[in-house]
Amino acid sequence: MQIHTAIASLRAARAQAGRVALVPTMGNLHDGHIALMREAAKRADTVVASIFVNRLQFGPGEDFGKYPRTPEADREKLEAAGVAHLFAPDEAVMYPRPQGYHIVPATGQADILEGACRPGHFRGVATVVLKLFNIVAPDLALFGKKDYQQVMVLADMARELALSTEIVAQDTIRAADGLALSSRNKYLSPAERAEAPRLYRQLAVLADAVRAGARNYTALEAAAIEELQRHGWQPDYLTVRRRIDLQTPQRTDEALVVLAAARLGTTRLIDNIEI
Repeated sequence: MQIHTAIASLRAARAQAGRVALVPTMGNLHDGHIALMREAAKRADTVVASIFVNRLQFGPGEDFGKYPRTPEADREKLEAAGVAHLFAPDEAVMYPRPQGYHIVPATGQADILEGACRPGHFRGVATVVLKLFNIVAPDLALFGKKDYQQVMVLADMARELALSTEIVAQDTIRAADGLALSSRNKYLSPAERAEAPRLYRQLAVLADAVRAGARNYTALEAAAIEELQRHGWQPDYLTVRRRIDLQTPQRTDEALVVLAAARLGTTRLIDNIEI
């Protein structure tokens, strides 16, 4: 595996790489990331992984400073997964001057759910991803569905800006007890880790009720939120939305998704289930 810390080096390698799949990450890799790498290898001649903890997508008081950074372990995992190139720039490479130009997602995307809870988050995500696309020029880029709204924002960005990169969404990888794999799971204490799968279970209860024909979404959401609160969670939202734009469902024949974000102790977890 070739490791690139400079843009020119990565671009030179890309010129000889054929069909390229990019998997952008912030490092501290887990099995969910590796599943994306392996899927990427099936779809392209060359897999490029990036590791960059992007300051732009962290809000004031969020965990930019303590976000887990494990570069040596990450490199070992990427090599074992057959990744050909790792782009691991530092901030001076990605932002040699303060970033004055940003991608601002459309109203209705940037101001709901995660966008409402983390103002500016998707602006930071879209900006760094577009910058990575311009550096790597990938034919496709793979993202996990755990970050469901993020995938929607990036897919819409690619479509509306006529980017040549195809956005590929892959199913969430879970632990045996249902907890969605996430780098932030490492923040959980042993007791919190034992409690954490309840978020997925409550999503499943809500999804099953909708599949069975229940349509009083407000009551279903309130019951699920109350159940989490009874067990010490601080929910930001637990809601039924339509997949196409994450707005409130209007018809009974729409494809739906249930999404949740909640804090357990000091750790904020997100998850979703498509219906």
